[in-house]
Amino acid sequence: MTEDKDKKLNKEETEEKQEQPLEELLRKKDEEIQSYIDRLKRLQAEFENYKKRVLRDMASLEERVSDREVLDFLPLYDNLERAFASYSGNNDAQSFIEGIERIFAQFDQILKQKGITPIEAEGTLFDPALHEALLSVESDQEPNVILEEFERGYIRRGRVLRPSKVKVSKGKRQDTKEDEDGGQS
Repeated sequence: MTEDKDKKLNKEETEEKQEQPLEELLRKKDEEIQSYIDRLKRLQAEFENYKKRVLRDMASLEERVSDREVLDFLPLYDNLERAFASYSGNNDAQSFIEGIERIFAQFDQILKQKGITPIEAEGTLFDPALHEALLSVESDQEPNVILEEFERGYIRRGRVLRPSKVKVSKGKRQDTKEDEDGGQS
């Protein structure tokens, strides 16, 4: 019987010794998992802060670019103010018109510097990517030829900023049999 008791005690001690390393291993793994979770949370927080910083930087950059664009147009505004002030003082229409022409040339130069070019319209074929048809009328022109430009369109670096607003030809009017007979039946 003592032999059985000894075997039983040894077996219990062995099981207890095996349970301790398993418990220790489980505890270490739990700590490792918690360490990964903490690291993940820190990385998520860092990423959120990074996103916020990038959005702030982008907004700031957009503001600076917008400010620079506005600064280019301020001399035009100043010149228009001067033109109107000088016209009201001396009533010389010719010098006023010349001043406005110089301002227009200055404005045209700014657009060219920014890579903005007008879209050709009158006399060309209608292209829905470049033109917006406001009217379509019968005419002596072939179908889809632009007859009139109401508002000029512009392109910048191959991208349409604003389409031209145009009147387009439907083509020649088709005469009916009634028209050929002079309206008589």
